[in-house]
Amino acid sequence: MSYSYDYPRPALTVDCVVFGFDDGDLKVLLIQRNEPPFEGEWALPGGFVRMDESLEEAARRELEEETGAREMFLEQFGSFGDVHRDPRGRVVTVAYYALVKLSDQSIRAETDARSAEWRPMRALPPLAFDHEMILARALARLKEKVRREPVGFELLPKKFKLTQIQHLYEAVLGRTLDKRNFRKKLLRLGLLVPLDEQETDVRHRAAQLFRFDRKKYLRLVEKGFHFEL
Repeated sequence: MSYSYDYPRPALTVDCVVFGFDDGDLKVLLIQRNEPPFEGEWALPGGFVRMDESLEEAARRELEEETGAREMFLEQFGSFGDVHRDPRGRVVTVAYYALVKLSDQSIRAETDARSAEWRPMRALPPLAFDHEMILARALARLKEKVRREPVGFELLPKKFKLTQIQHLYEAVLGRTLDKRNFRKKLLRLGLLVPLDEQETDVRHRAAQLFRFDRKKYLRLVEKGFHFEL
């Protein structure tokens, strides 16, 4: 049995804020639009949801089609439905933020994207649509998230220095952290495994490398453990 609707339906899209971390900078993935509206301008990756896919499936498909990126942490954080947000008509978007290890991603522009680039958060160009507001909301969610869940490790290589973790948190939170207190809190969680390895190709004293013990974290969560940093 088929049904008809008495009211017009808005179009539905997904937009994705993809964060990466490199050289002490929190970065975001932007695409240069290859089609109107806003042709030639920078925007967040995204697009229209197909009738036969879920919202998350649409987000992952758009990321792969426009940038070649795949296999990443992805979480929905909000919806945006201002009546005039899209000059093409009535369009509601559901927003996701993603966290990726830059060393694991080879970004390339695909389909309707002219180019795709990682841009530092401190030096972003004007963005199309309402994407500046979406990006600001995503950053606020990330700031909240890194303090109570170990999602920050999604942005780091599998083997990292304690200094890298501190620089990551400083970049996300936008403030300087006391080195001694930060490391004390971090190590007290018991979730870092020291490795019998040190960084290579450095002129100064080589620092010890660590890895995040995800399995231990998940076991602790089942017992009521709360991550707080």
